[in-house]
Amino acid sequence: MRIVVDINHPAHVHFFKHFIWTMQKKGHELLITASDKDIACQLLSNLQFAYLNLGRYGKTFLRKLINIPVMDWKLYRAVKHFKPDIFLGLASVRAAHVAALLKRKCINFDDTENGTAEVALYLPFVHRVCTPSCYQKRLGPKQIRYAGYHELAYLHPDCFAPDPSILNLLGVNKEEKFVVMRFISWQAVHDIGHQGLSLDMKRKAVKEFSRYAKIFITSESPLPADLEAYRIKIPPERIHHALAYAALCYGESATMTSESAVLGTPAIFLDNVGRGYTDEEEKRYGAVFNFTESIEDQQKSIDKGIALLTTDRLKAVWQDKRSRLLKEKIDVTSWMIELVEKEMG
Repeated sequence: MRIVVDINHPAHVHFFKHFIWTMQKKGHELLITASDKDIACQLLSNLQFAYLNLGRYGKTFLRKLINIPVMDWKLYRAVKHFKPDIFLGLASVRAAHVAALLKRKCINFDDTENGTAEVALYLPFVHRVCTPSCYQKRLGPKQIRYAGYHELAYLHPDCFAPDPSILNLLGVNKEEKFVVMRFISWQAVHDIGHQGLSLDMKRKAVKEFSRYAKIFITSESPLPADLEAYRIKIPPERIHHALAYAALCYGESATMTSESAVLGTPAIFLDNVGRGYTDEEEKRYGAVFNFTESIEDQQKSIDKGIALLTTDRLKAVWQDKRSRLLKEKIDVTSWMIELVEKEMG
């Protein structure tokens, strides 16, 4: 097969990387196209993937809207001589459009219920849209549900094992607690209207948590000087090893929250609308704690973080939660490979 994999976000690199490696070993030809979004291209380069950089959609909603046909055209030019059999993406509007133009199949993956605009733009043009079983919307006859989370495409134990050498890189010892704090830029289309944690609350969380653990911050946006001092200094592709050994993940990223849940690390997530998967990870497994962006909930989230950091045998308890989760969920990469091979006959 000749497969186009379209990347629009750093998390998409992780989602597709094992699929790409496995399909290449099977003898299929793959072409990776990518938006220049945050560290997506850096991740691709660090993982030694050849790819075509299509540029940026822009930061504002209007700019993103204007650039939809522009990015469609860029993708069409990038792939037309490759003569693809199938396109894969994560809620990729341009992959859906170009696949339809070339009369080829497109399989999109999606787990973000509030991505209404993206769904409206891609759904008429895709062959399949694959969502976790906990996804809270019905998307019609094209939808396929699977018993997993996106994060299990790259953090399932069949494809990931935490590397303890990350502790040396972080400068912490095996007994020392540390917290990974994640702040996002709130520039995605589905983030419109959201504000996230206030700067004062970010500072308060750092101050409170640092009484019990070392703090590392990963942020999509620039930080003020006092918080910049806490920015994590590791290669971005190593972040999951840090998460696996962290005592707590705290912040605004649904993806990193779910990554922590499947790795056996307590996670606190702040978002006004949440996600079907973080809701399930809280209600079914007790692995995640969801809060809104209200000032009251921001304070409650900090209190919860302190309570977790002062809990005995915290990681052992969360490893038990992880074991239950893994018994009930699948290796998503293996499922993806079977699906694509079945679709192409």
